[in-house]
Amino acid sequence: MTNKSPWLSLCNPGEIYEIPISHGEGKFAASEELVRKLAANGQIATCYVDLDGNFASDTEFNPNGSICAIEGITSPDGRVLGKMGHTERYESDLTKNIPGNKYQKIFESGVAYFL
Repeated sequence: MTNKSPWLSLCNPGEIYEIPISHGEGKFAASEELVRKLAANGQIATCYVDLDGNFASDTEFNPNGSICAIEGITSPDGRVLGKMGHTERYESDLTKNIPGNKYQKIFESGVAYFL
């Protein structure tokens, strides 16, 4: 949704990644007011989407029912990123059940910023 964060500077809003998940518990929960504030501040970093790129409420694509399909958020300055998916699991054959584009450049982006 945004690339204002240093962690997302090499990613383009609208790109879709098939990020492995392995969480059985936990989800993003917030009041409607807080979600609006996060959106207005550009702090909604990543969202769960379906195969067509639409925000997903279905548990097939949003496994724990995170509100507004939010998968990751940032601090107001973007320097802190919190997310549910396992972006570090991008290597071939590491997640055999997850096909597609897994290489989300958050680590490469972070290193470039913090060096």
